[in-house]
Amino acid sequence: MPRTEGARLFRETWIAGVHKHFPGEPKAGYVTPWADTPQWEREAAGSVYDQVRQFVEVSGGAASRLSREQKSRFVATCWTAQMFKHFGDPKPGYVADWPDLPSWQQETDADIFEAIETALA
Repeated sequence: MPRTEGARLFRETWIAGVHKHFPGEPKAGYVTPWADTPQWEREAAGSVYDQVRQFVEVSGGAASRLSREQKSRFVATCWTAQMFKHFGDPKPGYVADWPDLPSWQQETDADIFEAIETALA
């Protein structure tokens, strides 16, 4: 899958996860459609897609044996690195460590990893 399609898969899975796991009504920015997603966020999504894809590939498929928590932590760490790349001084919430993320975000990050895994199968 080309990077642009992978970035779009990331974003669409994020939106689906927010709708599934977020308690109540999410902020509009959480569910902004791909067409309206800022360029920096598209680039970040593409980078994280690439990192997950490469991780799955170099594991020879063994990444499927990771727990949902481990998958979620991987996506969250990759995303945090992108926040530091795109923002000189990101808000603390943008770079929070995995245990400090809300459970809806942890679950959504695991969904993203698993969607990428499925797309690569």
